[in-house]
Amino acid sequence: MERRIGPAGIIVVFVLAALAMYQETPAQKKPKQTTSPAAVVPVAPDISYTVSMSRPWTHLIEVEMHVNWAQMPDVSELKMPVWTPGSYLIREYERQVQDFAAKDAGGTPLTWTKTSKNTWAVNTKGTKGFTATYRVYANELTVRTNELNDDHAFWNNAGLLFFIKDQLKAPAIIKVNPAKNWRVATGLPPVEGQTNTFRAPNFDVLYDSPFEVSDFKEVSFDSHGKRHRVVISGEGNYDLQRIAADAAKIVDQAYQIFGEYGYDNYTFIVNLRGGGGLEHLNSTAVQTGRFNFSPESKYKGFLGLIAHEYFHNFNVKRIRPDALGPFDYENENYTRNLWVAEGGTEYYSQLLLLRAGFITPAEFLQVMANVIEQLQARPGRFEQSLEDSSFDAWIKYYRPDENAINNQISYYDKGELVNWLLDLTIRSDSGGQKSLDDVMRYLWTEFFKKGRNYTPQDYQKAAELMAGRSLDDFFAKYVRGVVEIDYTPIVAPFGLDLHVTQPNARHAYLGADLVEDNGRLNVRDVPANTPAYDQGINAGDQIVAIDGYRTTLAFLTSYLADKKPGDKVRLTVFRFDKMRDIDVTLGSNDRKRYEFAPVASLTDPQRKLYHDFFNADL
Repeated sequence: MERRIGPAGIIVVFVLAALAMYQETPAQKKPKQTTSPAAVVPVAPDISYTVSMSRPWTHLIEVEMHVNWAQMPDVSELKMPVWTPGSYLIREYERQVQDFAAKDAGGTPLTWTKTSKNTWAVNTKGTKGFTATYRVYANELTVRTNELNDDHAFWNNAGLLFFIKDQLKAPAIIKVNPAKNWRVATGLPPVEGQTNTFRAPNFDVLYDSPFEVSDFKEVSFDSHGKRHRVVISGEGNYDLQRIAADAAKIVDQAYQIFGEYGYDNYTFIVNLRGGGGLEHLNSTAVQTGRFNFSPESKYKGFLGLIAHEYFHNFNVKRIRPDALGPFDYENENYTRNLWVAEGGTEYYSQLLLLRAGFITPAEFLQVMANVIEQLQARPGRFEQSLEDSSFDAWIKYYRPDENAINNQISYYDKGELVNWLLDLTIRSDSGGQKSLDDVMRYLWTEFFKKGRNYTPQDYQKAAELMAGRSLDDFFAKYVRGVVEIDYTPIVAPFGLDLHVTQPNARHAYLGADLVEDNGRLNVRDVPANTPAYDQGINAGDQIVAIDGYRTTLAFLTSYLADKKPGDKVRLTVFRFDKMRDIDVTLGSNDRKRYEFAPVASLTDPQRKLYHDFFNADL
């Protein structure tokens, strides 16, 4: 255990389990060194923060960082993370910092200088303590950024709080001074006896604990002895009690896989604006539209988001890919396992919904068929493998351009499919005795429980252990390679067949993806091997006429409906503000539709495998 003395002199004992979440792997641990009685044991700094919001309409969050350190260096380097775990892009949070100043314990100003984009070097020679003050502009509501206004405050600590160079293992205290009469929600445990004051055993935990400060609504539920709370900020058409009851079913289904939780309590932070989610160790931040709770289809989408982010507390936050924890907050953390971390989690989000009774087997299969259709519409599936997509997330996934459809895939979408197919493969190879659940449990026991991160090779070996055979061909084709997926032999043991139709084959086809914006019909992107791509239509072109007739998206669609493949049309476009005509020979619409259906004659083994997966008869 680690012990520290807080700013008020309270001795805080931190739970060993929390430290174990981010302990070093055996390969990272340094050998023990024998020291003499006179050797000096390094003392960690005593770090605390006060976060205030005295003028919320300015969007400026005010931060005081208090540091006391018996072994204060001549220069203390304060650093701001440049990204936050779970969102694999350099975000440059330091760009929002302003009004930085520092003073010693007696109030004397200390000199400082910027030495890199995210480093403030403070001259602390001869001091035992100092306070750094600064403000952070917070006017961007996403799950990975910060927002402060008259309605609420939401922030990620990675985008708000400095750390001291080489002191990420130091504990920290954070006190919040809310605006108005707002309350504070976070996954961090409170400091006993102190209002709105919370503690973190190290900076990995601190940076993994977002805050919502507002007049939120909340409800709690217990699951297998652990308390869970749902915090919702914003007005909408939600039913708080229903959300809690349904979240409890999702949580319970995850418990059925692992037989335990890795946390003492869990907090769902929901903002009714924006979209998306971000996972954390014992909490999640999700955002959705205020009216996304009806009709039922929208509500199921919200539950899918909840299920995805919640399952991450097992898959990613504890079952950790090789490079994802402990973290380097100043550089990219490369891994080839995001197809497991994200794609696998998306697959499990659908499984949790299925097992909890929120979706039917038919709806589950339709989800998978839709993902196949999206993948097949991307020429990029022949250019980028799942592992390469994972590795290049830092430069590609969060920065798609008009050519992304041609040279990229999503490790979410294809990752979801391949994890499903891997699950089916394991089930059929093992005669229904093993599944991907067993792979997850194995990684939980052999890696999380033993403080290790897993590699791509570890994941494949775990899958092979459950399948009882080599899966190198599967991984070489569908994970490391760009081979077209052959679905039929994988789904056939479950009594299923993938029906592929081309419903619009006789219709004329241009092939460009179009979007209408403020009365302008623009080309968003142009998939490779389409008539538009092969005959010179460019992304960014504004189509103003077809065959001399002024056009809108509705008119263009109607006009092409009367054409046949092989017909020619003349498109008038603006490109770089210059008008030009482009003659195009229309092609045949090769967009396919996918649907899973039972095979004509079912065998008993097929019926059993299907029933074991769906808990229903085919």
